[in-house]
Amino acid sequence: MAPKVLVSDALSETAVQIFRDRGIEVDYLPKLGKDKDALAAVIDQYDGLAIRSATKVTEKLLAHATRLKVIGRAGIGVDNVDLPAASRRGVIVMNTPFGNSITTAEHAIAMMFAVARQIPEANASTHAGKWEKSRFMGVELFNKTLGVIGAGNIGAIVCDRALGLHMKVVAYDPFLSEERAKTLGVTKVELDELLARADFITLHVPLTDKTRNILSAEAIARMKPGVRLINCARGGLIDEAALAAALDTGHVAGAALDVFAEEPATENVLFNHPNVVVTPHLGAATTEAQENVALQVAEQMADYLLTGAVQNALNMPSVTAEEAAVMGPWLQLAQHLGSFVGQMTDEPIKAVNVLYDGVVAEMNLQALNCAVIAGLMRESSADVNMVSAPIVARERGIQVSTTRQEKTGVFDAYIKLTVVTDKRERTVAGTCFSDDKPRFIQIKGINIDAEIGRHMLYTTNEDVPGIIGLLGMTMGKNGVNIANFTLGRSGVGQDAIAILYLDQKIDPKVVDVLEGSGLFQQVKALEFDVG
Repeated sequence: MAPKVLVSDALSETAVQIFRDRGIEVDYLPKLGKDKDALAAVIDQYDGLAIRSATKVTEKLLAHATRLKVIGRAGIGVDNVDLPAASRRGVIVMNTPFGNSITTAEHAIAMMFAVARQIPEANASTHAGKWEKSRFMGVELFNKTLGVIGAGNIGAIVCDRALGLHMKVVAYDPFLSEERAKTLGVTKVELDELLARADFITLHVPLTDKTRNILSAEAIARMKPGVRLINCARGGLIDEAALAAALDTGHVAGAALDVFAEEPATENVLFNHPNVVVTPHLGAATTEAQENVALQVAEQMADYLLTGAVQNALNMPSVTAEEAAVMGPWLQLAQHLGSFVGQMTDEPIKAVNVLYDGVVAEMNLQALNCAVIAGLMRESSADVNMVSAPIVARERGIQVSTTRQEKTGVFDAYIKLTVVTDKRERTVAGTCFSDDKPRFIQIKGINIDAEIGRHMLYTTNEDVPGIIGLLGMTMGKNGVNIANFTLGRSGVGQDAIAILYLDQKIDPKVVDVLEGSGLFQQVKALEFDVG
């Protein structure tokens, strides 16, 4: 059955057509996003939900979205999506962080010009029939120092445009390397130095606990007298009351704001101040940007629903279409390894280590780790998946670590999972051969070669005669056909294991018969999600 997507906000017809062209059924109902009850009544019919800012994806709505796999936000901000609730329910949330980058950067530059030359006030005065030429004395941008707080995608574009205006650019960003700063042509500085040096300061960071009020009253006091501030990023980055006070004293000569702590902003302490330029969150408001983000979100959602590729997800590692094609068998193997240990383990898990050897160590380990944890958690949390599994693991206090190494053995690559509880340590390893079929290659340190099937039986015993016969005879008597039978042992007369690939699910009574023989230390029927 083809995936089905609901578009509940206004998207361009070209974007909607992308879904149709790729074989995805789509309902375009742009007014539905504003009717939460009507949306809740139909959301269980859809695999994907494409939105802008009008649709509010709450925990209550998600409770109805039993089929939903992905939410795509045409734009960068996801304030209207309950991200933790979506993650807990295993729903991927994507945004489009690059589709409006140029538009937002250009708006910041435009706002800088506007506040430097008092263009809005001069415009209003002239329209009013006044000719107040001497009133509007501006400043040049040429040779001034621009302080850029946040040198990510948008900030980097602003840096480039400012350098083109022959400004000196200093940048503060904890993640900005010296090499990247040189490439951008800017000087990397700490925040205090930026505040002291900059004639203009522009913000390009997300709103987090660390960045909230990054331009506080104290920070504003450390700024160069006569500084001008621009914020086209997120409301809440500037203490608006402190900024108003600094404008009144003249310590801050002007400010240009596209975003506010409370939006929609119909009242604000900065409104009607003669040295403040304001716009109603227009950073991404160009025809090109709106079309770009709509097309981008449609492509991203289609890629995920059809190929498993994950781009610009906020709650899951990204996996390109090319990676998804190569990694598919390895993601399946990672999940099987986790599932094996999860089905074998009854006590609380304390720690997990995933070792990646050979070529698999060069793949997307974040995604592979998510697959391992999803398999591990599935036995105790039936609805867990690659999105929600890491959250479930964190909530349970499970420490997850990763080890990668170059090829060490006969296999081009393998994955080894070690799980620690208070009682024991379990290990299982697997690989994918040229046929792309995942296999177990080691359990409990014992080497084997076992193809993984939907229905399997695992036993442990001392290496004594009669085990093979007993297993075969018991399966035969109960009408269970054996597709594959793999044995392994640590040494003659020592620990031994058997793993049977069965054609059908085994009856619990068969397990009881084997356990009752007294020859097995452990007998476990296993089920794997084999595509």
